[in-house]
Amino acid sequence: MSETPPVQRRPSGELEASVLAALWAADGPLSPAEVQSALGGRLARTTVTTILTRLHDKGAVSRSRSGRGFVYSPIQDSAGLTARRMRSELDKQHDRGTALARFVSQLTREDEQLLRSLLGSAVDGPQAAPGSGRPPGPGATP
Repeated sequence: MSETPPVQRRPSGELEASVLAALWAADGPLSPAEVQSALGGRLARTTVTTILTRLHDKGAVSRSRSGRGFVYSPIQDSAGLTARRMRSELDKQHDRGTALARFVSQLTREDEQLLRSLLGSAVDGPQAAPGSGRPPGPGATP
Protein backbone atom coordinates (compact mmCIF):
# COMPACT_ATOMS: atom_id res chain seq x y z
CA MET A 1 0.00 0.00 0.00
CA SER A 2 1.52 3.30 -1.03
CA GLU A 3 1.37 6.39 1.10
CA THR A 4 0.37 9.70 -0.35
CA PRO A 5 2.98 12.42 -0.02
CA PRO A 6 2.30 15.02 2.66
CA VAL A 7 0.51 18.14 1.52
CA GLN A 8 2.89 21.08 1.15
CA ARG A 9 1.70 24.07 3.16
CA ARG A 10 1.95 27.48 1.60
CA PRO A 11 4.14 30.08 3.28
CA SER A 12 2.28 32.20 5.81
CA GLY A 13 0.45 35.06 4.15
CA GLU A 14 0.82 33.79 0.59
CA LEU A 15 -2.92 33.37 0.03
CA GLU A 16 -3.70 36.76 1.53
CA ALA A 17 -1.05 38.35 -0.70
CA SER A 18 -2.53 36.65 -3.78
CA VAL A 19 -6.04 37.83 -2.93
CA LEU A 20 -4.82 41.38 -2.28
CA ALA A 21 -2.94 41.37 -5.58
CA ALA A 22 -6.16 40.41 -7.38
CA LEU A 23 -8.04 43.23 -5.64
CA TRP A 24 -5.30 45.78 -6.44
CA ALA A 25 -5.37 44.76 -10.11
CA ALA A 26 -9.15 45.15 -10.36
CA ASP A 27 -10.94 48.26 -11.60
CA GLY A 28 -13.43 48.11 -8.74
CA PRO A 29 -14.78 45.95 -5.93
CA LEU A 30 -14.79 42.18 -6.49
CA SER A 31 -16.99 39.40 -5.19
CA PRO A 32 -15.37 36.22 -3.84
CA ALA A 33 -16.26 34.45 -7.11
CA GLU A 34 -14.56 37.21 -9.12
CA VAL A 35 -11.45 37.00 -6.93
CA GLN A 36 -11.46 33.22 -7.38
CA SER A 37 -11.63 33.69 -11.15
CA ALA A 38 -8.85 36.31 -11.08
CA LEU A 39 -6.67 33.78 -9.26
CA GLY A 40 -7.24 31.24 -12.01
CA GLY A 41 -9.80 29.18 -10.13
CA ARG A 42 -7.09 27.33 -8.21
CA LEU A 43 -8.74 28.00 -4.83
CA ALA A 44 -12.20 27.00 -3.65
CA ARG A 45 -14.64 29.90 -3.40
CA THR A 46 -15.14 29.13 0.29
CA THR A 47 -11.38 29.50 0.81
CA VAL A 48 -11.38 32.84 -1.01
CA THR A 49 -14.35 33.98 1.09
CA THR A 50 -12.53 32.99 4.29
CA ILE A 51 -9.40 34.90 3.23
CA LEU A 52 -11.45 37.97 2.33
CA THR A 53 -13.24 37.82 5.68
CA ARG A 54 -9.93 37.60 7.52
CA LEU A 55 -8.54 40.52 5.51
CA HIS A 56 -11.67 42.50 6.39
CA ASP A 57 -11.26 41.64 10.08
CA LYS A 58 -7.63 42.85 9.89
CA GLY A 59 -8.73 46.12 8.29
CA ALA A 60 -6.94 45.45 5.01
CA VAL A 61 -10.07 45.43 2.84
CA SER A 62 -13.49 47.03 2.97
CA ARG A 63 -16.68 45.28 2.02
CA SER A 64 -20.11 46.37 0.97
CA ARG A 65 -23.34 44.55 0.26
CA SER A 66 -24.01 43.47 -3.27
CA GLY A 67 -27.15 41.39 -3.64
CA ARG A 68 -27.03 38.56 -1.13
CA GLY A 69 -23.27 38.74 -0.64
CA PHE A 70 -20.41 41.19 -0.39
CA VAL A 71 -17.90 42.79 -2.71
CA TYR A 72 -14.45 43.69 -1.45
CA SER A 73 -11.98 46.51 -2.11
CA PRO A 74 -8.47 47.07 -0.79
CA ILE A 75 -8.21 49.88 1.75
CA GLN A 76 -4.58 50.66 0.95
CA ASP A 77 -2.11 50.01 -1.82
CA SER A 78 0.78 47.60 -1.33
CA ALA A 79 3.12 50.24 0.12
CA GLY A 80 0.45 51.46 2.52
CA LEU A 81 -0.24 47.94 3.72
CA THR A 82 3.48 47.31 4.27
CA ALA A 83 3.76 50.53 6.26
CA ARG A 84 0.75 49.52 8.35
CA ARG A 85 2.26 46.11 9.08
CA MET A 86 5.57 47.69 10.06
CA ARG A 87 3.76 50.06 12.41
CA SER A 88 1.74 47.20 13.89
CA GLU A 89 4.92 45.24 14.63
CA LEU A 90 6.54 48.31 16.18
CA ASP A 91 3.47 48.87 18.36
CA LYS A 92 3.95 45.38 19.82
CA GLN A 93 7.42 46.25 21.13
CA HIS A 94 7.98 47.35 24.69
CA ASP A 95 11.35 48.90 23.78
CA ARG A 96 10.58 50.81 20.58
CA GLY A 97 14.01 52.43 20.52
CA THR A 98 15.82 49.10 20.39
CA ALA A 99 13.45 47.76 17.74
CA LEU A 100 13.95 50.84 15.56
CA ALA A 101 17.73 50.75 16.10
CA ARG A 102 17.88 47.11 14.99
CA PHE A 103 15.72 47.88 11.96
CA VAL A 104 17.93 50.78 10.90
CA SER A 105 21.12 48.78 11.48
CA GLN A 106 19.91 46.20 8.95
CA LEU A 107 19.12 48.68 6.16
CA THR A 108 21.16 48.81 3.00
CA ARG A 109 23.12 52.00 2.37
CA GLU A 110 20.57 53.02 -0.27
CA ASP A 111 17.61 52.42 2.06
CA GLU A 112 19.37 54.32 4.84
CA GLN A 113 19.87 57.32 2.54
CA LEU A 114 16.23 57.16 1.43
CA LEU A 115 15.07 57.01 5.05
CA ARG A 116 17.27 60.00 5.96
CA SER A 117 15.81 61.93 3.04
CA LEU A 118 12.24 61.01 4.01
CA LEU A 119 12.84 62.00 7.62
CA GLY A 120 14.35 65.29 6.48
CA SER A 121 11.37 66.06 4.28
CA ALA A 122 8.99 65.12 7.10
CA VAL A 123 10.63 67.80 9.26
CA ASP A 124 10.41 70.33 6.39
CA GLY A 125 6.79 69.44 5.61
CA PRO A 126 4.87 66.81 3.62
CA GLN A 127 6.54 66.14 0.29
CA ALA A 128 6.85 63.29 -2.14
CA ALA A 129 9.35 60.58 -1.45
CA PRO A 130 12.53 61.16 -3.46
CA GLY A 131 12.50 58.86 -6.45
CA SER A 132 8.97 57.69 -5.70
CA GLY A 133 7.40 59.34 -8.73
CA ARG A 134 4.58 60.60 -6.53
CA PRO A 135 3.45 64.20 -6.43
CA PRO A 136 3.80 66.12 -3.16
CA GLY A 137 1.20 65.33 -0.55
CA PRO A 138 -1.79 67.54 0.27
CA GLY A 139 -0.76 70.93 1.54
CA ALA A 140 2.78 70.67 0.19
CA THR A 141 4.22 73.59 -1.65
CA PRO A 142 5.80 72.90 -5.03
